[in-house]
Amino acid sequence: MGFSEARFEETEGGEMKEKPDSNKMSLKYISMAKAEKLKSLILARIQLARLNLWVTRALSMLMLLGITMQLKSLGETVSSSRTPTSTFSYPLPPERVYENNGYLMVSSNGGLNQMRSGICDMVTVARFLNVTLIVPELDNTSFWNDYSQFADIFDVEYFIASLRDEVRILKELPPQQKEKVAESLFSMPPISWSNMTYYYNVILPRIQTNEVVHFQKTDARLANNGLPVEVQKLRCRVNYEALRFAPPIQALAEKIVRILRDKGPFLVLHLRYEMDMIAFSGCNEGCNEQEIDELTKMRYAYPWWKEKVIDSVQKRLAGLCPLTPEETALTLRALGIDHNIQVYIAAGDIYGGERRLATLRAAYPNLVSSKL
Repeated sequence: MGFSEARFEETEGGEMKEKPDSNKMSLKYISMAKAEKLKSLILARIQLARLNLWVTRALSMLMLLGITMQLKSLGETVSSSRTPTSTFSYPLPPERVYENNGYLMVSSNGGLNQMRSGICDMVTVARFLNVTLIVPELDNTSFWNDYSQFADIFDVEYFIASLRDEVRILKELPPQQKEKVAESLFSMPPISWSNMTYYYNVILPRIQTNEVVHFQKTDARLANNGLPVEVQKLRCRVNYEALRFAPPIQALAEKIVRILRDKGPFLVLHLRYEMDMIAFSGCNEGCNEQEIDELTKMRYAYPWWKEKVIDSVQKRLAGLCPLTPEETALTLRALGIDHNIQVYIAAGDIYGGERRLATLRAAYPNLVSSKL
């Protein structure tokens, strides 16, 4: 039998069928095994390639991030050397979230010190009543005829931002509330020297009813004593931290201090002896008849000042008068203050001018004022 016949066999039906070739089958299995191995090898290499790609991407991202941070740091360094320091030298406190009970508008009255103190009280009241405070407006009807507003005196942006963890403060009413107060505004002066119970029981219901309440006065509207520690702490925080002077005023103050320091030790004297103080206190010790008449007329010229007839002698005996310039000189000498020291007069025009300053100047010849 030849080779060609060996490849075929006869079936039961008499048909010829090709015989299985053991050599060929072995080759087929070997080929299949090699194919599977090759496939596994290819898949492994693909997975390795993908892994390498992801590693490369990750490393690239890390490198880019590092470069970005370096560039940002460099940019901040360059920027800080070219531009002024930001208003906020530390991260802002988190904003306090609370259900707003309404809006409080206030008109601060009195001198700068009285207005400042009143603002501290109003911030505190707004916080504990859970209302929104509108930036206070300052008194423009006082003796000084000063038409400055809050943003002219204080850093308003810092004021709002630094207290955001206590109370919400806005520069003005929202549009809807503006329209409402244009038609009708509930305005009142809160009772002087009140405790927080008065604000909880009387003021809060009025704010909730009217949505917006306006306080006509802020001076001494909150008691000094007998208040919770939290209330007192917030008043102090507003006064000593939040009420920062506007940059131009701060710059002027620093300039004055620098000039004084360059010339040696100095003492700052708040000589409260301006015309309005003498007129409204009724303390006319050392004034001549013409000055006494002028001071009396001034009291009557301001209807909001209730006390018109004042006995100057009795008031002095009660210890209710400010020191005169002459008495101030005696006090400083009694305290052992060096007569060569600079005495900076932190006050307005002294009533009586040089005639009343003569004794103080004789005792302390280095008197200086803001007109350096």
